[in-house]
Amino acid sequence: MRTWLLAIAAGLVAGFGLAAWIIGVTQADPGTGAFRFDLGRQDVTGVITMEPYPILHVSEGTEAVPAGRSILLSGGGKRGVQGRVGEGGLFLASGQLLQRGDLDMIQVRGGQNGLAAQDGEVPAVAEEDLGRWRLAGEMCDGKCLAGAMRPGRGIAHRACANLCVVGGVPPVFVSTQAVEGSEFLLLGGPDGGPLEGDLYDYMALYIEVEGQLLRRGEMLVFLIDPDTIEVL
Repeated sequence: MRTWLLAIAAGLVAGFGLAAWIIGVTQADPGTGAFRFDLGRQDVTGVITMEPYPILHVSEGTEAVPAGRSILLSGGGKRGVQGRVGEGGLFLASGQLLQRGDLDMIQVRGGQNGLAAQDGEVPAVAEEDLGRWRLAGEMCDGKCLAGAMRPGRGIAHRACANLCVVGGVPPVFVSTQAVEGSEFLLLGGPDGGPLEGDLYDYMALYIEVEGQLLRRGEMLVFLIDPDTIEVL
């Protein structure tokens, strides 16, 4: 009897260990997105475009965020920076860098230390219309995707993603194939503004959708047509 009990116990331990290993290896890779605390605080200056969500087009950067980069902005927690900045002026953005591949975001500090208007010549931001595209992929919130949470995408993250986007965090479309060299596209509505609330139902789902693709500075912006969404 003792031998049988020991054998059963050993089998259960091995079985649970195998099950844990199988669950682990079948999970999606969370990717490399992370808060880049190793790079220290970033203080970068640039011009901000507000639609569909604030983008800082860097004119004076750092080694980690060089001039010419276009980066997303967020506040602390699940908040955007709308209401703290205006269209077209020079701003100093100070805060912590989040980075995933070629997707950069700065979580700015609170108050005027995080976003401060600057004097100086305001550089023009180039914009190019890349035409209408139909893409497959996933709608995510840009902050968690960039590294605030891991994995920061998928159906288990849906409620968190919606709360972030409701709070003003920029949403990002993760394309299944590279588009003009990037898999990350800032999302907007068909009128060029923020996403409407009814689109939140598609957050974290695998979809196919059509829309107008723009290059604004270095950032790709995908203005999606809600009537063309197909859940895959």
